[in-house]
Amino acid sequence: MDLNPPAGENYGHPEICFFHVVFKAAALAFYMLSALFFDSFVIIFVVTVLLSALDFWVVKNVSGRILVGLRWWNEINEEGESVWKFECLDQESLARMNKKDSWLFWWTLYLTAVVWIFFGIFSLIRFQADYILVVGVCLILSIANIVGFTKCRKDAKKQLQAFATQNLTSRLSSTIQSAFTVV
Repeated sequence: MDLNPPAGENYGHPEICFFHVVFKAAALAFYMLSALFFDSFVIIFVVTVLLSALDFWVVKNVSGRILVGLRWWNEINEEGESVWKFECLDQESLARMNKKDSWLFWWTLYLTAVVWIFFGIFSLIRFQADYILVVGVCLILSIANIVGFTKCRKDAKKQLQAFATQNLTSRLSSTIQSAFTVV
């Protein structure tokens, strides 16, 4: 992944980008600053987890679909097994996706998990088991989106390769057929 956003291109969906970032930032900032304003662990836990849950929902159901053209969910089939389901835009639409939107989506997705891991390590060092619980819940929500969207992106690449192979094979086949019909 490129460290710098694509130059010379504006965000295609600035409102969606804003909400993609705001709940992540709000959860992290509230967790970090809440001890200065609240003595109640319950308030810190509830508000931080609520903000992280809002972030999870926005990323999974809104920004993932609009910023990178991907959608995932998990179902339990009739045998009781967990089945991942993926959707992506068609290849032409994916090619037209805004690169700056995509860059922001992926970097904030991974960076948020890294910050939660840092907070978890800090809580371990300070022997704050209750705060490890908050961080654990937020980290699980963050990792769930990372796993879902990473699997979805890999599935989309497989679909692209299968489409390209099928298209190439059919064109080659029709070229060979037309060569023999001319003779």
